[in-house]
Amino acid sequence: MTDVTGDAQDREILRQSVRSLLERTSSDADVRRLMETDQGYDAAAWQQAATQVGLTGLGIPEELGGSGFGPLEQAVVFEEMGRALYCGPFFATVALAANVLLHSGDDAAKKEWLPSIAAGETVATLALTEESGEWDVASVATTATRAGDGWRLHGTKWFVLDGHIAHLVLVVARTDGGVGVFAVAGDAAGLTREPMVTMDATRKMARLTLDGVEGRLVGTDTAGAEAVTRALQLAAVALAAECVGGAQKCLELSADYAGERVQFGRPIGSFQAVKHKLANLLIQVEQARSASYFAAREAAQEGPDLAMAASLAKAYTADAFFAAAADTIQIHGGIGFTWEHPAHLYFKRAKSSELLFGDPAYHRELLAQRIGI
Repeated sequence: MTDVTGDAQDREILRQSVRSLLERTSSDADVRRLMETDQGYDAAAWQQAATQVGLTGLGIPEELGGSGFGPLEQAVVFEEMGRALYCGPFFATVALAANVLLHSGDDAAKKEWLPSIAAGETVATLALTEESGEWDVASVATTATRAGDGWRLHGTKWFVLDGHIAHLVLVVARTDGGVGVFAVAGDAAGLTREPMVTMDATRKMARLTLDGVEGRLVGTDTAGAEAVTRALQLAAVALAAECVGGAQKCLELSADYAGERVQFGRPIGSFQAVKHKLANLLIQVEQARSASYFAAREAAQEGPDLAMAASLAKAYTADAFFAAAADTIQIHGGIGFTWEHPAHLYFKRAKSSELLFGDPAYHRELLAQRIGI
């Protein structure tokens, strides 16, 4: 593991703890069982991750019930979860909702929800994207209007990660003054939640319809865009790490199979064409890991280049994961296309990760704009 800022040895211990947990709770059989359920996760395993390993509170300050670690440690966790195709609301709760709250500037909201998120008691998510599928606050059409001392929300949100099970939904809506973030209870009156059928059943999404739903303003009604944009950058860093984990697992599956599968009296890994494919796959994975660590380091240091690093990491790692998943199927041949083999699950996760928070072309365009090309 490349040594970056911070204690690399402690992060390796964390990696082994997370991997051990996921081997017990997120095996191939577990993933296949959970992806067929409506909930999409195991509540007992979720509590185990929260209470025994402290994963849900890893990046939350100690004074708010968490452990106070940073993006470098979180990257380790997301990488391992990507490797295991973890099914559960961890990404929605930790990478999205918690980061919005942490950067909202609303101390009361932080004190109210972050301790319960850290304890694994609250599943939370961010509702941003609408029918256009754009992950950008500029495209938000959902409205928030004042109603007495509160706010009423009208609109429809699409592709909300774990939106059908979240206890807390942070809804991004347009106000007279700009864009705000509004906390909505999962069982609020006027809120309709419909699970969406997507290609990747291991990452559940929902469509939320808000018909006069009561929402509590988080922060101010004009500063929501800043908090959401920052959270999306950090979520892109987390997703990059997850992609690296998935790509690494594809490499392991391919190398193992190439050493076991015999054709013409020889393991297929001895053939030059397969050797070259595996070598290229290894290079892609290691380059993706470097991009991911660079972005995590920028996030940990709160550096000025976070936006650039996040887009670079998201674009490169998503491409690398998809290429690795496609090569894995090709190396496995016919068996890689079957339902029984896990290769197709990584392929579907890679495709959904490619589109989540904007595809690589979108992030390359953002990167080009930021460096003045």
